[in-house]
Amino acid sequence: MLFNTFAFFLVFLPLALTGYFLISRYSIRASVVFLLVASVVFYSYWDIRYLPLLAVSVVVNFFVGRAVTHAKEQDREPHARRLLVGGLVFNLVALFFYKYANFAVENFALLTGWHIPSPGIELPIGISFFTFTQIAYLVDCHQGKVKETRPESYGLFVTYFPHLIAGPILHHKEMIPQFDARESHVLGRGRITLGLVFFSIGLFKKVILADGVARFVGPVFDVHYAQLTQLEAWAGALAYTFQLYFDFSAYSDMAYGLSYMFGIVLPMNFNSPYKSTSIIEFWRRWHITLSTFLRDYLYIALGGNRKGQLHRYLNLLITMLLGGLWHGANWTFIVWGGLHGLYLMINHGIRHVLGERGGVVRLALGLLATWLAVIVAWVLFRASSLDVALAILQAMWQGTAGESIGHALLGASRIMPMDECLVWLAACALIVLLLPNAYQMLGWGIQPDKERRLRSARGGVLCGALLLLCLLLLAISETRGVSEFLYFNF
Repeated sequence: MLFNTFAFFLVFLPLALTGYFLISRYSIRASVVFLLVASVVFYSYWDIRYLPLLAVSVVVNFFVGRAVTHAKEQDREPHARRLLVGGLVFNLVALFFYKYANFAVENFALLTGWHIPSPGIELPIGISFFTFTQIAYLVDCHQGKVKETRPESYGLFVTYFPHLIAGPILHHKEMIPQFDARESHVLGRGRITLGLVFFSIGLFKKVILADGVARFVGPVFDVHYAQLTQLEAWAGALAYTFQLYFDFSAYSDMAYGLSYMFGIVLPMNFNSPYKSTSIIEFWRRWHITLSTFLRDYLYIALGGNRKGQLHRYLNLLITMLLGGLWHGANWTFIVWGGLHGLYLMINHGIRHVLGERGGVVRLALGLLATWLAVIVAWVLFRASSLDVALAILQAMWQGTAGESIGHALLGASRIMPMDECLVWLAACALIVLLLPNAYQMLGWGIQPDKERRLRSARGGVLCGALLLLCLLLLAISETRGVSEFLYFNF
């Protein structure tokens, strides 16, 4: 089920909110069970075939985590470690089978020359997110950070519908206490309205901005990549840069707003990354929960920066290579991750030598360099193959026939309405660079003062206006043909 559909907004969401808060009046545990069931229904609506996989994953990890915690409490470290390794192997084998088996078989056949058909295994939606969430949980159990967890709270922690399909990657200490807190189960019009504001902002980003600029991406990456002018190549690369930004930002805002309506605060996952003045800062702002996971459970586990600069750079490269592979089974993602690993190595090296000297000039040059680096890397991220990516990058460098951008501006584009595309790109750039994000406008975390103001008559008018806006945007989405969020593929 997609957030940007009438089925979700007019049927699922009202029923979920009504049932949750009605049941909360009598039993918090029963309301948690209800929300767990609603989340399972949400997932099953998309494709019920993978519900058994999700169920087995949740049950196995819950009991392994409980066993690890119990072994740690009894000071049986070797047994706890064996249980942890077993749980990690279970998760990684499942992830590898569903996400990377096709890739491994196809590349093995290519390497050996043997004619081995691809297994044709379909990727279960959300597997990367619920697998990483549970890997972090098991590691925290082994580190003694997890106390006894009720099964219904754990099940909801993993399957909670606002995050299940495309993140954020959740952490037990941030979420499970909220499920059991009395204040999370109190219905308030101000809370619903504030959540609806977040949801509306995200829906606008998805339906108008992301889907609007998306029509300039396909002609470059999927059709005409072998014969692009320099301007067309840059326009396509920039269009995808903004499409992905607004698409992922939209999902993050909508997920946060939906969860806020239930009185549950999701971690911030997106914080205006295109305002970053370095790649280091970019990764602190883009997909924040994934960056945190890679840092805490991979980079630090590899040794971090504790063994000198050379090992630090090697650990950065390994971490980003695996982060790229997490996004998908394609060499383009691996190269994309390696390129960002190289960016981080260079960034840390420059920072080690120059420190924070340079003032405004350093920030301006850093913003420009970060944009160029990110755009080049997004070409690899979006391209269907390395050959396609190299063709587009070559065109960005010099054009297929050596055309300059100035020369291309004098003629009409063969593949897209270039005047319209340039207006869209300029508008997107202004929004990204100059406007505050939803968190800056509305705040992060529970906002009791804002909720009180929104319970007034003006708040009721605002709520009604937001409902009408959402219905209008959903009608536009349905008319065009509802599009999935890009991160559903990862």
